[in-house]
Amino acid sequence: MSADSVIIDTSLWIEYFKGSTPNASFVERLVLEERAVTTGLVLAELLQGVRSEGEGQTITEVFGGLPTLEITTEIWRAAGQLAYTLRREGVTVPLTDAALGALALAHQLLVFSLDKHFEHMQGIRLYHTTPSA
Repeated sequence: MSADSVIIDTSLWIEYFKGSTPNASFVERLVLEERAVTTGLVLAELLQGVRSEGEGQTITEVFGGLPTLEITTEIWRAAGQLAYTLRREGVTVPLTDAALGALALAHQLLVFSLDKHFEHMQGIRLYHTTPSA
């Protein structure tokens, strides 16, 4: 895992598996460049929404080739604190996204997400899409 590794939020993985969107191309590039990392939380979110066993198998195969980071008790604690801090600032964040944010902070990962609330998380580095060279 490198300093420019990227944790990809679930909504972007959904676009990737549907294909033919600009964001799907960015996710594919991150996978091919071996910059994409994941966690079981994202895998579980994707698997709960599959429409067939084949979709689930495809997701499982793709994720089997990615570095997978565990969300430890310490990271869950940081996620709770992060969600609490943001709520006090008037920003409501789903616990799943607070956990991704805390994981990104703990491992110094970039975050690729369509959700604007990651911008409110202090210290989070966002992945910004740029056209292929």
